Amino acid sequence: MPAVFEYHLTVSHEAMDGQGHVNNLEYVRWMQQAAVAHSDAQGWTSERYRQLGAGWVVRSHKIDYLQAAFAGDQIVVYTWVSDLRKVRSLRKYKMVRTGDGVVVATAETDWAFFGYEHRVPRRIPAAVAEAFILVPESEEP
Repeated sequence: MPAVFEYHLTVSHEAMDGQGHVNNLEYVRWMQQAAVAHSDAQGWTSERYRQLGAGWVVRSHKIDYLQAAFAGDQIVVYTWVSDLRKVRSLRKYKMVRTGDGVVVATAETDWAFFGYEHRVPRRIPAAVAEAFILVPESEEP
């Protein structure tokens, strides 16, 4: 059970914007994909959340764009859970171009655990919380 999950991708040509580098929206897509892949790896798949009748919704994103990324770049998105509260969780990300080790972006997402039927926040079940190891700031990659 990795505390810090690695999600690997290759930047596609479709991810480029009019300025010739990765479109800002792609970073959000990578964050979502990395978070889902990490949850899957911990045994909490979309199907399992559906069976539970609850899952995660985004409250907010914060992204710091540090360097441009381009088509063909190999990127690893490191992601980890930094904090779990009653109904919310803070997940962080570090996106690194593997060819030269440059950090292209750092980010975080504030997630809320949400009941599907009544569409309201729900307490995070112990089984969900226990599936993720919290990474303190002093141990972040």
